[in-house]
Amino acid sequence: MDTRPIGMFDSGVGGLTVLKELRKQSPNENIIYLGDTKRFPYGSKSKESIIELTKKGVEFLLSKNVKAIVIACGTATSQALEEVKNKYDIPIIGIIDSTTEYLKRHKKLRKIGVIATNGTIRSKGWQSKIQSNIPDAIISYKACPLLAPMAEEGWTENEVARLTVKEYLKGFEDIDCLILGCTHYPLFKKIIREEIGPKVEIINTGEKLSKELEEILKREQKENREAELGDCEIYLTDTETNFLHVASKLLKEKGIKEKIKKANI
Repeated sequence: MDTRPIGMFDSGVGGLTVLKELRKQSPNENIIYLGDTKRFPYGSKSKESIIELTKKGVEFLLSKNVKAIVIACGTATSQALEEVKNKYDIPIIGIIDSTTEYLKRHKKLRKIGVIATNGTIRSKGWQSKIQSNIPDAIISYKACPLLAPMAEEGWTENEVARLTVKEYLKGFEDIDCLILGCTHYPLFKKIIREEIGPKVEIINTGEKLSKELEEILKREQKENREAELGDCEIYLTDTETNFLHVASKLLKEKGIKEKIKKANI
């Protein structure tokens, strides 16, 4: 048994959609969440900048004695995951591999749509991974740069969000599934479902990643088997943001304000 916490890193509030799924999958695990709200958004930054910021995030979490790290950010996963996996001697996972494995197992999902940030689409992280593992996949993809900033503001179900999602989903009429390739995007799932219809499977990468992490912890005998609900600490690089409002609405947990601390990195 290993009661040390799991570290999670994102550019802002989006990674909380992964945290929410992890709490469902492994409720007794302790979590330390780092949101780099000071430098959000990552989607428009260079690959070199994203790698450096991700390294800083990983090193902060390592200073908290975590047992594994989740890169709960699509942009950081697509451009920095391999770099940090090779640099640090600790399990580090991102949102792409677990979803690709899911698609491989489900042969009816071959017309695949991907929406993500500019940086993620530009890196071809999703496209390359899917094509190398599923050669017969037909992939449609689109950058949706406005969605993550809107999610940070809590604009996820208003008319502006509806019109924006409607515009971005043009061209996705003939797909089997839609990958939400940025962890902010599950916050728009309700209106995405309304726009894209009931037949398309909407893939929340946090669900797939949480199951992958559980398997890793079991394999390495690092599970926390204590019976009580795990604790969660939240660190932000800039606390003067709309993070608390969005977090309270998403997680539906009491005392979130008291969990938030400043990370000086």
